[in-house]
Amino acid sequence: MTTNLTSFFRESHHFDYFREQVLEPRLRDPRASRRIRIWSAACSSGEEPYSIAMVVRETLQDLRNWDVRILATDLDTEILARAMAGVYPEDCLKGLTRQRMLTHFSAIPGRPGHFSVAPELASLITFKQLNLTRDLPMSGPLDAIFCRNVIIYFDKDTQRDLFARIAVLQRSDDVLFLGHSESLFKVSDDYVLRRKTIYRRV
Repeated sequence: MTTNLTSFFRESHHFDYFREQVLEPRLRDPRASRRIRIWSAACSSGEEPYSIAMVVRETLQDLRNWDVRILATDLDTEILARAMAGVYPEDCLKGLTRQRMLTHFSAIPGRPGHFSVAPELASLITFKQLNLTRDLPMSGPLDAIFCRNVIIYFDKDTQRDLFARIAVLQRSDDVLFLGHSESLFKVSDDYVLRRKTIYRRV
């Protein structure tokens, strides 16, 4: 089962937390690792990973001294192809500030009302097809995982199995974001709730 309802900066408090509690502390600490790995586990048509990339570029700014990669996966290969193309009609961008529009998107000549994401955003993201109910091919560690609005479609046993496999990809205090109606209650003891739908690895 797949669902493709998404938007840029959906559940905006997640992106605020990601900036304030993951990126900014790393930026302030000269001894901290400059390697950051992020997984958008159900990326749909790409709005989520591109939103993550915007926050990364706006917060870290000069990325020459950073090693940042965003893995964006989805089961649906057709919607994944749309995400990789990075082309959006103007209606999809209405929630963005004018500054973000000017900085991260360009109008497409010959396609009125359509915009493409900046190459600087696309360069941070690798798109891959992935079925979350099967083995996860990545090795981690993953500083932040956005697994939002997908586990609501899984039964509890499938959820428990998934988060048992996800937990080994994260270190203590790494971050996991779930969707607004999702929870790890009676699903996983490997995470502790910090804020609404925001978890930290134990």
